Amino acid sequence: MSRSKVYADAVAALDGVVKNDITLMCGGFGVCGIPENLIDALHRSGVKGLTVISNNAGLDGVGLGLLLKSRQIDKMISSYVGENKEFERQYLAGELQIEFNPQGTMAERIRAGGAGIYAFFTKVGAGTLVAEGKEQRTVDGETYVLETGLFADVSLVKAWKGDTEGNLIYRKTARNFNPNMATAARITVAEVEHLVPAGELDPDNIHTPGIFVHRIIQGKNYSRMIEKRTVIERDPVERDPVKRDPVKREEAAHAVVT
Repeated sequence: MSRSKVYADAVAALDGVVKNDITLMCGGFGVCGIPENLIDALHRSGVKGLTVISNNAGLDGVGLGLLLKSRQIDKMISSYVGENKEFERQYLAGELQIEFNPQGTMAERIRAGGAGIYAFFTKVGAGTLVAEGKEQRTVDGETYVLETGLFADVSLVKAWKGDTEGNLIYRKTARNFNPNMATAARITVAEVEHLVPAGELDPDNIHTPGIFVHRIIQGKNYSRMIEKRTVIERDPVERDPVKRDPVKREEAAHAVVT
């Protein structure tokens, strides 16, 4: 008899899955596409000694920043410290281990882990600190560095829409690291904004097949936070609807003359 993959909430979905000293992947890029509900539940669980594989650690007090603040993470495998001051402080103080990766190399290490590839050679990082302590080979006059694949005990991912069988669809830039991470763990737990019955998703639109997903929840109360809001400074003329519209400009000029 098959067991449903759908769980009532994030706490239930992580029950019996997360424990001290595990290696955990967490999807997202900054605060875009992060599994907010699952991270909050992980924070409340109190598990510690975590090795976390994630592009970065969100912001101070947001996303994985919650786990850094509560000292639940011992090591980060990342490519970017980002805007998280606590991440920076712990690293510089020697309180947090960090394994830095060039971002493309990190993405490929995750993809390789999910595809069952133990390791691969890349030119990225050759001749730099990235290559120290790693096997290197010279082929056709070019130096390559051996990078191992990454595979976790648990992956937490966020998708826009999913069905009760665990099939997932990601939306725009929130796709980021989530699809590869969904394939690279013994247990993958997904949260989605819209959970629908099996059969409602167009198979051609599915990014992660349900065979990779073991547990799924309907997420809620998303913050929609923008990590760094950037807008274009416009000319004052462009902001004035009268000056921007030629008809209104003509009417305004006529009104002044009369």
